[in-house]
Amino acid sequence: MGRIEGKVALITGGGGGIGAATAMLFAEEGARLALVDRDGGAAEAAAGEIREKFPAADVLPMAADLSAEPEARGALEATAAHYGGLDILVNVAGIRVFGALADAEADSWDSILAVNLMATVHCCRAAVPLLRSRGGGSIVNVSSVFGVTGRAGMGQYDVTKAAVVSLSRTLAIEEVGHRIRVNAVCPGPTITPFHIERAEARGVSEEELRRTGAQHTLMKRWAEPREVAHTILFLACNESSFVTGTALVVDGGASAAVGGS
Repeated sequence: MGRIEGKVALITGGGGGIGAATAMLFAEEGARLALVDRDGGAAEAAAGEIREKFPAADVLPMAADLSAEPEARGALEATAAHYGGLDILVNVAGIRVFGALADAEADSWDSILAVNLMATVHCCRAAVPLLRSRGGGSIVNVSSVFGVTGRAGMGQYDVTKAAVVSLSRTLAIEEVGHRIRVNAVCPGPTITPFHIERAEARGVSEEELRRTGAQHTLMKRWAEPREVAHTILFLACNESSFVTGTALVVDGGASAAVGGS
């Protein structure tokens, strides 16, 4: 039996990176899955990879713009209708904006807040009654170590990720009486297709990126998406039954290095 055998889990941003890695791991552990991504083709491709490895896997890919509250609610309701309920929500979907806060304009704030914060808010709000009806469940929101420490050049992203931590803690307080646990995962540098493609556009190979791109971590390397996925699995399953309202940093020691410098 897997650690989440038979549980129904919805993963946002499930078409790639940490979301797709989490979906694959959840499938290994016996979950029934809904993968939601703005890019429906990416969600379909991730579902296909899961089915190829686990032919008996039950995977429902969906396309949705989760920054739109009706679409977020629709995705959650469609999952519950298809599987008969919901046990786990994992919010991974996010975008990045690069630049100094002094140069940040209103439209870029609107865009990143809509996806990184409000999509998470919408999904959590839609999930709560579904989880209550099951007698409890788990919500795992993916934040960032930089939502805790901060840095120059990506302040808008980091502000949204700090808000996700605050959201997770407050929702944990409010929903503990319904046996809903809410936690945040704060990854450090994690190698994903986004980073690889962005580096290649600058003429930097994946090999060079892996060698030089995460030197500020104590471990001197990037995380693989699956390493973050294992932390999400821990918070989603009963092994973390006494864990709620926390922000679990998974950063290869990057925040320790900052604190010691």
